[in-house]
Amino acid sequence: MGVRQITAAVPSTAAHARSVLAAAWTCGVSTDVGQDDLVGAHCVDDDGTVRIVPPADSVLAAAVLCAPHGRPTALLEFADAAPVPVRDRVRARVWLSGELVPDGDELVLRPERAVLENRAGRVGIDLDELAAATPDPLALAEPKLLTHLADAHPEAVEQLTRLITPESLHGVVRVQPLAVDRHGLTLRLERVRGQADVRLAFHRPADDLGALTERMHCLLASAHQISRRGM
Repeated sequence: MGVRQITAAVPSTAAHARSVLAAAWTCGVSTDVGQDDLVGAHCVDDDGTVRIVPPADSVLAAAVLCAPHGRPTALLEFADAAPVPVRDRVRARVWLSGELVPDGDELVLRPERAVLENRAGRVGIDLDELAAATPDPLALAEPKLLTHLADAHPEAVEQLTRLITPESLHGVVRVQPLAVDRHGLTLRLERVRGQADVRLAFHRPADDLGALTERMHCLLASAHQISRRGM
């Protein structure tokens, strides 16, 4: 018997990267002068343009002073960490490289290359596709949604495991909600050694919180039916 789940749709690579950029609060910056880890110093425009306000005492500010025309080349790193405490919390990373161009008090990245890394591997992203993509509509709400599900509704998480084959649950000691997007919910199955992720797809994409509530109720109803048949 296979895993009891609908074939899971996933976001495109560009959309996944845009979601990481939209939700990231920190940004790692590497230049010829050195490295910085900046907190709350960047923003991302609707078209995907990354803007940074370099702190006055930062390595990045020094790089601007040393670079020709005040335009340092840089590698920016954005990490996507699971809001729920699990092993290997970093779910994905996005790297953008290019030239940082002064625009008033800000530096605007002119990207030359973009790369996404997740559990499936590392892949380059077409820059036009990245600019045209939009973040997942649940990306900014995801941390609160997942922590609420894990903390307030552990019984619902346990019930959802009935959508997974018993073989896949062998040796599992803890299950946590790892990620949610418009296409589905991902559970982290932790064993004494190692872990695995299982994605439960929604029957239709959820483009707002109201739709997400309905999709979650449908998953729980399906799990309840499996529970009753197993009695």
